[in-house]
This record gives sequence, C-alpha cells and structure tokens, in this order.
Amino acid sequence: MLGLFATLNLGTRSLQTQQTGVEIAGQNLANINNPAYARQRVQIQSSAAIQTAYGQQGTGASVAAISQIRDALLDNQIQGEISVGGYWNAQQSALQFTQAGLGEYIDTTGAVSSVDGTTRGLANGLSSLFNAFQSVATSPSSLTDRQLLMNQAQSLATRFNQTATGLNNIRSLLNTSLDGNVKDANSLLSSIADLNKQIVGSEAGGNGSANDLRDLRQQKLEELAKLVDFQTSDGTNGAVNITIGGTQLIADSQVLDTLQTYDAGGGQMLVRTAMGGTPLTLTGGQMQGTIAARDGALATLQTSLDTLASQLITQVNTVHSAGFSLTGTTGANFFTGTSAATMGVNAALVGDPSLVQAAGVAGASGNNTVALALAQLADAPQVGLGNQTFSNSYNQTVASLGYSLSDANNQVADSDTVTDMLLQQRDSISGVSVDEEMADLIRFQKAYQASAKLVTTVDEMLDTVINMKR
Repeated sequence: MLGLFATLNLGTRSLQTQQTGVEIAGQNLANINNPAYARQRVQIQSSAAIQTAYGQQGTGASVAAISQIRDALLDNQIQGEISVGGYWNAQQSALQFTQAGLGEYIDTTGAVSSVDGTTRGLANGLSSLFNAFQSVATSPSSLTDRQLLMNQAQSLATRFNQTATGLNNIRSLLNTSLDGNVKDANSLLSSIADLNKQIVGSEAGGNGSANDLRDLRQQKLEELAKLVDFQTSDGTNGAVNITIGGTQLIADSQVLDTLQTYDAGGGQMLVRTAMGGTPLTLTGGQMQGTIAARDGALATLQTSLDTLASQLITQVNTVHSAGFSLTGTTGANFFTGTSAATMGVNAALVGDPSLVQAAGVAGASGNNTVALALAQLADAPQVGLGNQTFSNSYNQTVASLGYSLSDANNQVADSDTVTDMLLQQRDSISGVSVDEEMADLIRFQKAYQASAKLVTTVDEMLDTVINMKR
C-alpha cells in the first residue's frame, strides 16, 4: 500500500510528466515552419513499482526520454538526391550561360537562331560572308560590293572574337564559382565537426538525445550534399564521420583535412585536399556539375569554334592568295590569325577594297574566277570539319550544346520531382501536424488537470487525518 505521502509523490510526478508533454507539443508547434526540424515525442514509462501485501503496486509514471522522429534511411536518400540535383542544376546554369554567350540556340524545328529571335550570330555571319563573295563574283569590278565584303568579313571576325572572349569569360566564371563552392564546403565541414563535438558533449553520461543539435547537423549535411557528394559513417558517441572522394575529412569532432582548388594545367581548376594534396574524384554536387559542364560541353564548343575559324581562315586564304586584285597584286591573305580569338581581316584589304584578289588572271578586272571559288566554299565539304560545310559544322556545334542543355533541363526536372517526393515522405514522418499537436495539448492538459485533482484529493485526505487527532 502506497500511503498518502507516496500517493502525493505519484501525483507530483504525474504533474511533471504531463507538463513535459505540453512543453514538447509547444516546441513542435513553434517549429512548424522550420524545414530542418524533426518533430519530438515524450516517451512516458511507468515508475518503479513497490511490493505490497497485495502484490506489486505502481507508483505512477515519469518521462523516460524526449525522442526525435526521424528515418535515417530516408535522410540518406534525400542527401543523395540533393547531390544529384546540385550536379544537374550546376550543369544547367553553366550551359545556360554558355548558350547566352554564344547568342544562339536550336529551336523546335532544329534550326539555329539567336536567343532574342533575331539573326545576328555566327550562323548569319557565315551566310553573309559567302553572299558577299557571291556579290563580288557577280560584279568583280564594283568597289561598293568589295567594300560590303570587307564590312561582312570584319563583322564575322568580330563575332568570332567576341564569342571566344565570352566563352573564356564563362570559363573563368565557372572557375570562380567552383572556388566559392569549395570555400562554402570547408565552412560546412567546420560547422559539422563543431556540431559533432556539441552533440557528443551534450549526450555524454546518458543525458538523452541532443535533438535540436542533430536537426541542425542534418541541415548542414544536406547543404554540404548540394555542393559535393560524400559518404558518412557513424562516429563515436553520436558523431558523424565524412569522406569525400575516398578521403576522410571529418573524424568525430576533428577536421582532418579541407578542400582547395588547384590548376591541373591550362586553367583547368579541380579539387584536392588542402593539407594532403590528394586530387579528389568527385561524383556529384555543384562542384562536379560545374567541372563537368566546363570540361565537357563548354570545352567542346570552344574547340569546335576554334576549328571552324581555323578552317575558314585556311581555306579562304588558300583560294584568295592565288587570285589577283584590280591593281594586279597577288599572294595576299584575306584573313589573319589562326583561331576564333585571333581571327581578323587583312588590314591592307580593309584600307583598299580594290586589293581584294577576285580575279583568276592579272589585269582582267572583269574576271571573277577566284571570287566565285570563294563563294562556292559555302557549299564545299571540308575535310577538317568532318566533311561538313562551314554552316553545317557550326549548326552541329550549336545543336550539340542545345541537346546538352535540354538533357540538363530534363535531369533537373526529374531530380526535383524525386526530391519533392522524398521530402513529402519525410514530412509525413518527421513533419509537425498542427491537428496532431493540438490534440496532444488537450490530452496532456486534461491529464495535468486530473493529476492536479489527485494532489488536491490527497491533500484533503491528509487534512482529514490531521484533524482526527484534534
């Protein structure tokens, strides 16, 4: 038999237990709009029973723990999908910048057109150049047509120059972005190691789970996953170890190493460990997405444009140098330079269009043999371009970029769908429900009132016992 004082203690424990339930329900409601928060629950257990003449008798209930409702497997799936999404979002962004720098895209019919719907890009420039050659072939002695040819040639060279400069600027921008991602990742690694230390210290000695700290650590892990794919393992006493690219960077509360960018040659910025100097093979996240876009579609585009410019310069110069100008001169190149960035027009021809070598024989101002041959280059397959014409080669280059961007767009959409689905699943498990918490508040409130009634009743019984001796 408990007795009145033991029953009073039972009521007191019950009041404390129900009050804790109210407090946790309030904590859940306070964090209902916190995306990093996982709802908590009070685990109530029976207090130790005592042996009586009638058998064991309960002594009430007490709080055993405040638990966090989380699914570790689901958290890991979300981290992985966030890394996938980060990879494709970085690629999408890089390719969009590249397309804007190029100024052209593939429309729904497969034709090359400019981003703003007008035709001012390289495709139009190539067409205009060969049309100008044709005009000179039609009127080989016309200085007006020759001047127009010079204007079109200069315009095309300028477009090649500007495009090459723009793509180089995008490459530099991607390198800067990669460096920024590395700095952010290092900051997150430091934060995670510090949270590991706080969690281990808080939970030491069986003090219960540091739920809020674990929520914050999970948020940091997901932020890191967006930047770079990594693997986790259980550390000591609730800590989390982190490995990136096969190299462990966090062990318990210690940051073993950090990340840094380095030049692998030719301005190709990659990622390695800062202290160990170990090159890392990244498999996901924004860092790898940036690297893949830079060294994939962007590098291919730059190489293709340089090849196109080089072939155009070589073929036009080969034909032009064999011709004769209106003044009888010969042997001059039409273009200067060797690549998209260095392409230019012979300054002597720009200054005096009569020096354009359109004739096949000297002293024949009406001869158009060379001008006609230059115009016919437009439809001539070029061995250096895979037996494609200049326009077709350029169209294929732009199409390849368009297809890469289209694939990235589809991958981003798919990743977003999967991530949303996983987040919804986690919300159904870990998210806070207003209806459920309000129901718990009422339940704990009623239990608190009942416990208070028990204390009041025992107090009256004690008063009765005391008054019996008066």
